[in-house]
Amino acid sequence: MAGRAVKQARAERTRATVLEAAAEVFAELGFSGASVMKIADRAGVTLGGVYFHFRSKEELARAIVAGQPDFVVPPKASTGLQRAIDVTLVWARALAESPMLRAGARLVWEQDRFMGTVENSHEQWTVIVAADLQTAQDEGELRADVDVQAVARLVVNACTGAQMHSYVETAHKDLPDRVEEIWRCLLPALKN
Repeated sequence: MAGRAVKQARAERTRATVLEAAAEVFAELGFSGASVMKIADRAGVTLGGVYFHFRSKEELARAIVAGQPDFVVPPKASTGLQRAIDVTLVWARALAESPMLRAGARLVWEQDRFMGTVENSHEQWTVIVAADLQTAQDEGELRADVDVQAVARLVVNACTGAQMHSYVETAHKDLPDRVEEIWRCLLPALKN
C-alpha cells in the first residue's frame, strides 16, 4: 500500500509540474505557439510523461482554462454582490503574478482552437458571477428587475476587455483599477 501511495503522490506532482509548465508556455506563446515538446522541456519531463497525464495540447489547454476558478479565491468569505466583486478583484490582482491565470487570459484569445462548442471560459465565469448575483438579488441587495444573467455576461465581457487593454497598455499593472472602475459604473444601476 505504501508503494502505491508514493507512486500516486509522484504522479500528482508530475501532473502539477506539467500543468504549471504548460501555463507558462501558453502564457508566453499562446496556444498556437506552444507545443507539447516545449511544455515537456519546461517541465523537465519526457513527452511520455506529458502524454501519461494529458492526451494532447488541447486537453492541457482545456484543463488550464477549466481550472481558472481554483486560482481565484477571495481571502475573506463573502456572499452575493460582495463575492462577485471580490472574485473579479482577486482575479485582477493575481493575473500579473500567476502563470495559470495569465495562461487562461491568453488562451481566451484562441479558445476556438481547443474548446468544444458547448464549453468556453466566458461561460464558466458567467456562471460563477451569475450565481453570486442571484444570491445578491435573493437577499435584496439587487433590484428585483435586474437581469442577473445579462449583468453577469456584462461583467465577464467588461473584465475580459479590461484585461486585454490593460495587458497592451500597462502589462496588467492597472487591471485592478480598471475592474474597480467597472464596478463603480455598474453598481448604481444594480443596487436597491
